[in-house]
Amino acid sequence: MNVAVINGASSGIGRELCLLLQDRIPAIQEFWFFSRNKSALDELSHLFFRKVKIFPYDLTKKESLSQYKETLRKENPKILFLVNAAGFGKLGEACSLSSEAQLNMIDLNIKALTAFTLYSLPYMRRKSRIIQFASAAAFLPQREFSVYAATKAYVYSFSLSLREELKQKEIGVTTVCPGPVDTAFFSVAGNESKLKAIKSFFMANPKKVAKTALVDSVLDRPLSIYGFPMKVFYVLSQIIPDEFLLLLLRKLYR
Repeated sequence: MNVAVINGASSGIGRELCLLLQDRIPAIQEFWFFSRNKSALDELSHLFFRKVKIFPYDLTKKESLSQYKETLRKENPKILFLVNAAGFGKLGEACSLSSEAQLNMIDLNIKALTAFTLYSLPYMRRKSRIIQFASAAAFLPQREFSVYAATKAYVYSFSLSLREELKQKEIGVTTVCPGPVDTAFFSVAGNESKLKAIKSFFMANPKKVAKTALVDSVLDRPLSIYGFPMKVFYVLSQIIPDEFLLLLLRKLYR
């Protein structure tokens, strides 16, 4: 059974990728959707004409990751696409945000992504694809986004390293690094008006980000960076010392 596994499937870019995979990749026979939001998964599944399994799991919980591993063992699928889109951020200084929220960020953005990747690899074959969601925040430490940016820097580094390791097996890994995207992310992040005021100029459409990510994955590109401003930011982050870019960001936050 050729399967696509997508976590973070209930909303945002993850949801858009689910729909694109149905429209563009006919070899997928079954979709596995993961999210805490069961009603949203039920609603999404009604839009599909191929077989769908929904898993209303909280991926910050160890037992959810164990359940995924056990499901793989029982079903023994062939995973054509793995999309790790689940994640969230909280805006605020590390000393002011709750420790629970920040540790949950690490559990979801890092631990769950790593577990899904490692557990899925034995079930992937030549030409399978992994789409990992990092962020443009991975390119540079960010004030008031310190833990979030650090988790995405991990995803960026882990995924590019994994890509090199899997080249001989011809399993592609594409790391998606969008800037601000018009999703529910900002309402979860907190201080929504402040964050949107700073970043609204760079706001991207989730459908366009998802389409670019899928094209880049099929073409086996290492990075998927949507939009000219974020591509410029990426280049600058590679050639300008962090302290200078951080000074610029500090001025933007004033």
